[in-house]
Amino acid sequence: MEVRRARSDELGACADLYVRVLSETFTWLPPERHSREDFLRAAREEEVYVAVDGGRILGLAAFFRPQNFLHSLYVDVRGRGVGKALLDHLCAAADGPLSLKVQAPNRRAQAFYRREGFYCVEHGRDPGSDIAWMRFVRET
Repeated sequence: MEVRRARSDELGACADLYVRVLSETFTWLPPERHSREDFLRAAREEEVYVAVDGGRILGLAAFFRPQNFLHSLYVDVRGRGVGKALLDHLCAAADGPLSLKVQAPNRRAQAFYRREGFYCVEHGRDPGSDIAWMRFVRET
């Protein structure tokens, strides 16, 4: 498995993976809330990294470098270390502590990030949203 920056011709496949994984795992939200356009719009200002094996994209991570913020981490194939490989790559690339937000209902992600050395530093809710979130940080 190789972790590297996504090529521009791979962003469509990344957007498809994003929508598919969100629809399958964020069961507390209606599937129509997830769109390719949301991912592609955010990707214009973020660095998108992919974990690839045999030409297949297994997972992606979108990183907003000015804030060392992991905006997205979505894995299509679980149990193979894809998420850990993406996290480790970003922690090495960041120039300070890496932070991220996890929606409160996403307990599986919270457990994963805690196992990977992240800790919760803040709880909140975005204006107009009924979904609470937690901010996690990992020292690099």
